Amino acid sequence: MAGGWKKIAKRIRVPLGFAFALFFLWMARPTLPFLALSLILVVPGVALRAYASGYVKKNAELTTTGPYGYTRNPLYLGSMMIAFGFALAARSVWIALALAALFAIIYIPVIQGEEQFLRGAFPGFDDYCRRVPRLFPRLTSASKESAAPGLFSPALYKKHREYNALIGALAIYAALVLRLYLSQAGVIPSGR
Repeated sequence: MAGGWKKIAKRIRVPLGFAFALFFLWMARPTLPFLALSLILVVPGVALRAYASGYVKKNAELTTTGPYGYTRNPLYLGSMMIAFGFALAARSVWIALALAALFAIIYIPVIQGEEQFLRGAFPGFDDYCRRVPRLFPRLTSASKESAAPGLFSPALYKKHREYNALIGALAIYAALVLRLYLSQAGVIPSGR
């Protein structure tokens, strides 16, 4: 995709996410069993984002340790897990399809743009790309092959404000539970 779209995709991804949240809440038809089932994806997704944020030193160094030894984009992978977990909670194929399109149209170009920056900023990036997959993780860490192990930093987690992902997930669950309650009370249509 053209460099122009990569820049546009990067700028619109957050506002588009908020618009998608409204679509999500409108289409969602949660039940308690599906809310519980969604935790299988949402909890590890939030944890992965938290874990990754405690390693990454954005624009300062090429992070290749911790979760970055398994996938080059653990933050995006965590976001995908969270999003598809909520699609499961919502019991909506339309939401899952819209999410797949959103990730393909928005996040893949954003990732490509970030890779272009990293390639220019860090000489070891191409070697890192050969060892570590873009999104879906390898089974063993490639960081074992490097000299510096790296450690999780709670200060980085706080600096990157990754606690917002947890707060957001809790807010979405609260909205889904409220939607379920209101539909069971007959205040809003229950859908299917």
